[in-house]
Amino acid sequence: MSGLASQHNQQMECGKMTAANDASMSVAQFEDHAARTDQLEFGEIGTSILGLVGEVGSLVSAVKKKRRDTDGFFGYRDAVVEELGDVLWYLSAVARRGGSSLVNLTRGLHHGPNFATFDNAVATQRTETLESALLGLAGGTGHLAKRKGAETKDTDVAALHNDLSYILGLLGEVARAAEVTLTEAAIRNVVKTEDRWPTQRVFPPLLDEGLHIDEQLPRQMRVLIYEREVNGTRFVFQKAGGFLLGDRLTDNHLPEDDFRFHDVFHLAYAAVLGWSPTTRALLKIKRKSQKALDENEDGARANLIEEGLTTWIFETAKQHRFFANTPKLGLDILKDVKRFVRGYEAEKLPMWLWESAILQGYAVFRQLQTARIGVVLTDLNRREIWFEDMTSEDRESCGMKD
Repeated sequence: MSGLASQHNQQMECGKMTAANDASMSVAQFEDHAARTDQLEFGEIGTSILGLVGEVGSLVSAVKKKRRDTDGFFGYRDAVVEELGDVLWYLSAVARRGGSSLVNLTRGLHHGPNFATFDNAVATQRTETLESALLGLAGGTGHLAKRKGAETKDTDVAALHNDLSYILGLLGEVARAAEVTLTEAAIRNVVKTEDRWPTQRVFPPLLDEGLHIDEQLPRQMRVLIYEREVNGTRFVFQKAGGFLLGDRLTDNHLPEDDFRFHDVFHLAYAAVLGWSPTTRALLKIKRKSQKALDENEDGARANLIEEGLTTWIFETAKQHRFFANTPKLGLDILKDVKRFVRGYEAEKLPMWLWESAILQGYAVFRQLQTARIGVVLTDLNRREIWFEDMTSEDRESCGMKD
């Protein structure tokens, strides 16, 4: 994690930013981080403008839900802070592609003597309601998109700068009316984007590091997975070390969709994340020496969370050819994954590692779909899972003929 993110990560608890009075971030710091995590095609300003418009729409949607559902919309403040941060990020992306910068935009907002931080540079004394401030912001971004769409020549840099400076001022009004700060939003965005697109990918410590080997997930595994017919019904079996693991499985679904092979996802979580209450239960390696871990992290509820998460991702994957042509997962999916495991140790694991676990697991799943029989190997030290064909000895141990 970058120094900027780690500096403020101490103020995060269960993914929520506290309102610490000493939290600060300069406009230049945020802009530097936004540039380093920018995955968009650099020369295409239209895409970043569409992203900006889309994030403003998400911000409006969050406020609409609050007005519609009143107290039924939980996490309203968090949602507004996160969406404001996303708008800031895209504003930075548009400015960068238009030959400007957030720092330059703040110079056009003559508020306060200190332009270094968002809340000084974008200070506002206006008293619009939140709804009117949002309508102004939506109108400002809509005007930007309309003008850009009508351009028949290169971008008018001066006009773009003025539009973006105006939008930044409107964003400050929205933050004030929502009783949050742009600094909070910037910090939240840095933590989130570092979790998704870190400057350097470093594996976090294993969750069972330091415990007795009897309570650790195996650092290497070799699991035989095969399908065979019993009394007219096809089942999937798993075997490791000569012993069957768990129950024989069917899809439990019509039409059939090969969910019977879904234990490979639990193996992927164990191999890449170092987390899988389900795998611990199958192997009978719960952390009994640690009462809190045994009851909460390795217990039935954690197992249900993992099973539910696996089923939900599977339904999403079915709509995308089981991620066959998906080199990376959308941020929304990964955010939902983190929400799913909130309150459990798996919440600490970064989004990029979740992405790796999911995509590696589905790569093996697709091979099992085709072969219907094979060996799944895992290496927790390398955070990898892969597929191999069975040997003759493997097939014999499964009661199958060559």
